[in-house]
Amino acid sequence: MTYVAELPLVTADQKSSIMTAPRTAESHRALLRSLPSMNAVQVGGDACETALPKQISAVAWNVERGLFPLENAELLADLKPDIVLLSEVDHGMARTGQQHTTEVMANALNMQYAFGVEFQELDLGGPTERAYCSDNFNACGWHGNAILSSVPFIAVKLIRLDDHGHWFSSDELNADPEQPRVGGRMAIAAILPRDGGTICVVSTHLESNADARYRAVQFERLLDAIDDFAPDMPVLIGGDLNTGNHQPPDFDWKDETLFARAEARDYTWDATPSGMTTRSSLITPHPDRKMKLDWFCTRGLSCIDTALVPALSKTGKPLSDHEAIWCSVS
Repeated sequence: MTYVAELPLVTADQKSSIMTAPRTAESHRALLRSLPSMNAVQVGGDACETALPKQISAVAWNVERGLFPLENAELLADLKPDIVLLSEVDHGMARTGQQHTTEVMANALNMQYAFGVEFQELDLGGPTERAYCSDNFNACGWHGNAILSSVPFIAVKLIRLDDHGHWFSSDELNADPEQPRVGGRMAIAAILPRDGGTICVVSTHLESNADARYRAVQFERLLDAIDDFAPDMPVLIGGDLNTGNHQPPDFDWKDETLFARAEARDYTWDATPSGMTTRSSLITPHPDRKMKLDWFCTRGLSCIDTALVPALSKTGKPLSDHEAIWCSVS
């Protein structure tokens, strides 16, 4: 895996190739291979500790683009996390002021970060997002996942959970080819030093525009990749698994098959706090939407405590359409 201090920008010629490419899975795979920024992890910031303690505090949070990175960091600082697992973070998007939202949060928290691109966005976003656009262009157009760590990374890996262009290819079931973006759901895994050994932490985001079977395959692919990257090591996975999405109205998130598949491989879900994890936000103003989307999944760790953390600023402003989830494990 390539680690870089700066991700290479997509050139004008590459953008033109994306816009004119056939909307097929084969074409999408070729585009994905051709873009260096989609095949690297950006590492930056400075860690404030040398090794994690035996008892680890972690937060997983879908920050919904990261509209308010400094206020996000303020909320996180109160939780004193050793590890933060982020999804839906922008880097160089007009809707978030062209900020590298991961870097802003990491610097405010004195943490090192690893950022990977989920999607190369070629548009400004939906109507509620466009209201926040500072420009009529995206400086980078990157949207992805990140890990913030209080200790230095030993190794980092980007894990792609699909490459066929679920949001690009017109020959794929449930695709959305009208949305101009390249990429797909992914995860970032990192090996970190801890007292007495090492631990693997993973930030991930599964597909929303698909059914439970599709997400189960993605999660199996993730677990296989973790086995290759960090065999026989304690593992903490956190993120937005989109459980219950794109299902009939009477579908129960408990029926997602990814839960049992993970348990069959000696993972547990008990570090996840109880309660629904969605809320109405400025970008997603849906007060009646109540879903449980966000989870911790662990192997070789004992859960000590959990909490559901309201995604609200100190003035009561919604910071995301997802609550943050917190756990303490050893």
